[in-house]
Amino acid sequence: MPYNPNKELKKYYGIAEVAEQFGVAESLLRYWEKEFPNIKPRKSGRGVRQYTKEDIEEVRIVYNLLKVRGMKIAAAKQVLSKNKKAATDTSEIIDRLESIKAELKEISRELGEL
Repeated sequence: MPYNPNKELKKYYGIAEVAEQFGVAESLLRYWEKEFPNIKPRKSGRGVRQYTKEDIEEVRIVYNLLKVRGMKIAAAKQVLSKNKKAATDTSEIIDRLESIKAELKEISRELGEL
């Protein structure tokens, strides 16, 4: 069977992996679970949180509202309740722009070496 780079290798991610991905503490993710009902990772029999790609997407939306855009929790809740689609779209745009920014920095660095 040929290698498929688009195939996801993991179905579930631990809280430590998700916290590291966003550069936040595990305790903050647990707090966000309580504040935002859309973040609901599966819990194993021993209470270990297991995040799916969809759960991570929900964390990303909350992260962008709170950490990137600097909203208070109440304001973020209001945005999500009124227009989650717009919040999701904005999060995706921010992520794409960050990716482009990193790519441009890399190109600039490589040109500087010439």
